[in-house]
Amino acid sequence: MKDAFSESKIAGIKLRNRIIRSATHEGLADDFGNPTEELIKKYEDLAKGEVGAIITGYAAVMQNGKSPLINMLMIDKDEKIPYYTELVDRVHQYNTPIFLQITHCGRQTFSRTTGMPTVAPSPIKDKLYNEDIPHELTDSEIDEIIKCFVIAIERAKKAGFDGVQLQLSHGYLLSSFLSPHMNKRNDKWGGSTENRFRIVKKIMERAREKVVDYPILAKMNGYEKSKDGIKLEEALIIARNLEKASCDAIEISCGIAEEGFVGIRGEFPFDMIAQHNHLMQKMPKILYPFIKPVLKHSFASPEPRYLYNLDSAIEIKKNIKIPVIVVGGIRKLEDAYNMIQREQCDFIAMSRPFIIEPTIVKKFKENKQQQSKCIDCNYCQIGVEKTPVKCYYGKM
Repeated sequence: MKDAFSESKIAGIKLRNRIIRSATHEGLADDFGNPTEELIKKYEDLAKGEVGAIITGYAAVMQNGKSPLINMLMIDKDEKIPYYTELVDRVHQYNTPIFLQITHCGRQTFSRTTGMPTVAPSPIKDKLYNEDIPHELTDSEIDEIIKCFVIAIERAKKAGFDGVQLQLSHGYLLSSFLSPHMNKRNDKWGGSTENRFRIVKKIMERAREKVVDYPILAKMNGYEKSKDGIKLEEALIIARNLEKASCDAIEISCGIAEEGFVGIRGEFPFDMIAQHNHLMQKMPKILYPFIKPVLKHSFASPEPRYLYNLDSAIEIKKNIKIPVIVVGGIRKLEDAYNMIQREQCDFIAMSRPFIIEPTIVKKFKENKQQQSKCIDCNYCQIGVEKTPVKCYYGKM
């Protein structure tokens, strides 16, 4: 019988167990987007803690796709490969697979960060980043982005990563192409689900020509809060399309950034937002008592607080044969066991529990702990805008 600690494989890559560290922005790259010694040590700690596999924090495939969050990884130049090779070799010493998540932030950034205009499938302003209306990508610009994703996959392979994960969730560029909420085009890149999926399909086709059977995973939304966003019915179609496009495994998440704490449930960290968020810093503090209830109503996380992507993962797993990974509000060892034993998913992924306890998998395995110490205060999610990721445990 399968259980959370049984050995398993993704695209032939052996995992010691079925618990994965989901992609988490650490804010520990250097000024050029190369991994630093401090970041490598964080990954070594995860590997020593016996995690099944690590998915790195996101790495941008080109300069105009760079995140406004501090010290993002970049995979936009060949010169970066040796830095990543060092990272991979250090993690592999502990027999832990590591996958590089690659992305383009699209409209979820600032032109002052990238030095270029923000871009998107459609000229729709992001409500959270509040940047100028993004430039609508042309055919040739879309083709250049596809090329950059493919080259990034080639670089990841050369660096020794066990595979890559395409970031198709949370409102970043590929996510915004997939979502009818953000993609209002009426050409071959918009309209039908097939057209909105076209950019992902092209990335997969061209990547397979270059790297053949190199593992390519994807992280996608099972649903979005926006009325015209992706719903489960369309997520099933996208998942089937990913399988047809030779994707090796799919991680199920939800939500986009401007929808607030949909994809990362828990407490509404107003004090942390007031101190770190660029929009709040422009407002007079005298208005904070009036702003707080409005923001909490608009952006606070909905229910349920835990296992909130499980229903989507169950339905998607029924429709595809490749492995399904579920992330979101997984905090108890019992839940991890149940999801795997009941075959509701093939793997589980966590993010915040690893921020507070890099060795949580080892503690689970040795039965020293039954639940994560994470209190879902979400301070870490806001603090990383300006400082490297850490657990605040609900305190400033």
